[in-house]
Amino acid sequence: MTEPREIAARLLDAQVDFLLAEVSGDRLAEVVARDVADALVVADTVVFRDVVGIEQAKATVRKVVDRSDSPLLRDLAGVLSDALYDHIVGNEEYTLGDVVDRDPVEALVEKLLGLHHAQERLLDRLGEAPLAAPVASKFVDMLVDDILEANKKVVGKVPGMTSLMSLGQSAVKSAKKAAEGSFVGDMANRGTLYALRRVTNAIRETLREAPVHGAAMQFWDLHAGEPVSGLRQYLTQHDLRELVLIGHRVATGTRNKEYVGLLLDEAVEVFFTKYGDHTLAALLPELGLTADDITEEILRYGPAVIEAAKRDGVLAELIRSRLEPFYTSDAVLEILGAA
Repeated sequence: MTEPREIAARLLDAQVDFLLAEVSGDRLAEVVARDVADALVVADTVVFRDVVGIEQAKATVRKVVDRSDSPLLRDLAGVLSDALYDHIVGNEEYTLGDVVDRDPVEALVEKLLGLHHAQERLLDRLGEAPLAAPVASKFVDMLVDDILEANKKVVGKVPGMTSLMSLGQSAVKSAKKAAEGSFVGDMANRGTLYALRRVTNAIRETLREAPVHGAAMQFWDLHAGEPVSGLRQYLTQHDLRELVLIGHRVATGTRNKEYVGLLLDEAVEVFFTKYGDHTLAALLPELGLTADDITEEILRYGPAVIEAAKRDGVLAELIRSRLEPFYTSDAVLEILGAA
């Protein structure tokens, strides 16, 4: 009579061989399709809110965000920006219009120009900035200098007017120098702040009345017909790399702030409010996924991974190590012994 332990060993060998056959060759596609279909049948009976608690979800989302500063991402940030600059942005075959459709660009421009409240707020706060006075003063100085220079070129064509213009120009510069650091100079700075406010008012009117939308779209159309490589005229490779690294620093530096945590929690609560009563299967269409998509992605990577694991008996040993405790358990040996 065969010993129960020997029978258990033979059964274990048979099941290991069976499972290896299930994930080999054409059979794998059939198994994956079957198992995905079965999993979705079960998922259609499970309500999302019943298996995932809102506090659990908040903790998970925070953990994912917290791990966003992995060494891999830090290393890839700069390398990817270089690769983008060298190989993608350097492309001469595609134009910017091939990559980005015009309609959403036009909608974006129209929306930005329509944000009148935001524009008002930004322009008002600009006038309140402490450094606005010297900026405005510099702006006015440059404007006056340009006007004087333009007038000088005009009057230079009129006999006798050049000397008079030079005298007036010297007087303006002398008055400006005398005013610096004095009460008059302080008043001048206040005046330039007033000038800046006048400029912001002009900007307001320009955004609302002038054909800015048409000008912006002409600017887009000018670039849309050019190769993508033309974008490199705006940034050097070093500039792009620095911007990417700075952006990465900003993202990783803010991810653990308390306020960001509140935003993440709110996002989870919004998700639960909208989708909490969906079944797990019903969530897939909301994510743009189907059973065929899941099956396709598993089969895209699964066969190569399984074949690599099967080499040298690694996969077989893993399956055996999982099943052996069952077949050598006292309960199974007792059943086999009784049979």
